[in-house]
Order: sequence, then structure tokens, then C-alpha cells
Amino acid sequence: MIMMLLSPGWLIALVPVLALAAGYLWRQRKRSETALRFSNLELLKSLAPKGIGWRRYLAAGSFLTGLLALVVSLAQPAIEMEVPLERATVVLAIDVSLSMQSDDVEPTRLQAAQEAAKQFVRDLPVAYNLGLVSFARSAQVLVPPSKDHQAVIEAIDALQLAEATATGEAVFTALDAIRNVPANGTEEAAPARILLLSDGYRTYGRPIEEAADAAVEAQVPVSTVAFGTDDGTVDIAGQLQRVPVDRVALAELAETTGGFFYEAASASELKQVYDDMGSSLGRRVEPVELTRWFAGAGLILSLLAGMFSLLWTPRLI
Repeated sequence: MIMMLLSPGWLIALVPVLALAAGYLWRQRKRSETALRFSNLELLKSLAPKGIGWRRYLAAGSFLTGLLALVVSLAQPAIEMEVPLERATVVLAIDVSLSMQSDDVEPTRLQAAQEAAKQFVRDLPVAYNLGLVSFARSAQVLVPPSKDHQAVIEAIDALQLAEATATGEAVFTALDAIRNVPANGTEEAAPARILLLSDGYRTYGRPIEEAADAAVEAQVPVSTVAFGTDDGTVDIAGQLQRVPVDRVALAELAETTGGFFYEAASASELKQVYDDMGSSLGRRVEPVELTRWFAGAGLILSLLAGMFSLLWTPRLI
């Protein structure tokens, strides 16, 4: 972290401060020379204040340091920090196909995904627009992108399982939701990302490849999470069916669109995925001023200078 000065021209005010410091040092040196000319050291000891020693410099040192802090505050010191973009948009797309009831991830894939998704929402900066899409045989926008993150949490709690897996439709629906984000007076598209969580193979709707091409054209990266294990099974209509994870298709979707591919075989791993995503979405670097901190330090040091002077000398300064 590097500090910068937004108005460095004000550092010219350091000249009189440094001149004052030089004058103080010169004065102290002259005082020492005068003291050495005393021939009666016992008389000198009786005239000099007792028990002050090095403390006699604290008042002047605090005062001069306070002046330096005030001058630096005029120059508007700042540091660069990452801050969320106001129009940054994230759309969560969560698979609610029947395979999500598998208990190879405790308590079930869906419940574990719900808990991790809600934590992600809580950790997401409030400046982000956040939307939610669920998909099975079809995809639907449950919550349009907005800053109402609590609405997304409530919709995640209400997710219901259904048949089939339309992964491609989920991407198309999420892109439509992103296009509807208010422009806020700008012609530029909102910086956006889709985070898609799925555990199975596409069985319905448009191909994933078409969805990937649409995302590339819209310049919206799609990061994907392959959630579950290859040993997962579910009971569908009285028959036990294996529900392995389609890692290949999800990885290709992420790679094609410029997103990231993750694997999560537990709720804790999925939470880490969301944590990583949340720290890399829609941020810009901008200077954050430290002016008030330097001004406050200058005031405190000046007050200390007065206090030290009154404690150990009969003068305020």
C-alpha cells in the first residue's frame, strides 16, 4: 500500500516549518554555549530547573511534528484502495434439478448450496446489483438484479426441485436479466458476471455451446461450479439413479467465456468458491483521502506540546 499526495504543491508550506525547526536547534546550541561560559557550575545547577533533562524538548518536538502533520494534510495524502463498482452486477444461477437432492454432500446438494449461496450474498458489497436465476427444465429469473440482497436470500430459501437440467437456458436467462439493469445515465453495459452452479448433465434446452457464444458476445464471463461427487445417487420414481457431475462441459463454458471453473464436493469448499468470487467481482482502484487523519494528528500533537510546556516550564510554548 503506497501513499500519494493529491495536492503536492502545498508541501511548499514545509519551508517555514523547517526554518522554525532550524531556528529552534540554533537557539538550543547558543543556549548550550552560554551555559558553558559559566565559571561556577554549582551556581549553574542551582539556577537550572531540576529533573527535566530530555523532557525539555518534548514540547517543541511535539509542536514541530504537529505542524508537519498539518502541512501534509494540506497536500491531501491518500492511499489506493479497491472499492465496488456501483453498477457491477452478479447473477447467481442455481441448478434445482432432481439430482440436487442427492445426499453425497451433506445434508443434500441443494441445502448445502443454499447455505453457501446465502453466505456469499451476505458477504457481497451492498453496492453490487445481485440477481438470482433458478433452472431445471426451464430457467426463470426469481430476483431481477438489484441492490435488494435480502430478496435474493429469501428466494434462495424458497428454491424448489424440478425435473431436467437446462444449463444453456440458465445462461441465456441470466444474460437477459443483466441487459435489463438500469443504465443510470450511461451507454456502457454494466460490468457483470454470472456464477452458475450445477451438478449434472444438460438434458433440456439450447446447447451450452450456444450459451457460451452469447456470453462472449455480451462480454459477460460465466464462472461455473461443478457441485457434488461422482458417487451421488437419487431415487427417482422408485429407481436409484447415478447423478455424476459434468465437469467437462462446465469447465469449457467457463474457459470459453473468460470465467473460472471450480469443483466443490462439500459445503465448505463451495463457500470458499463464493468467497473467492466475491473478492474479485466488479472493483476499481481509487484514492482514499487521509487528510482528516493527518489534520487530527497535527491537532493532537499541538495540544500535547502545550501540555508538556505547562507541565515543565512556566510558559505555554
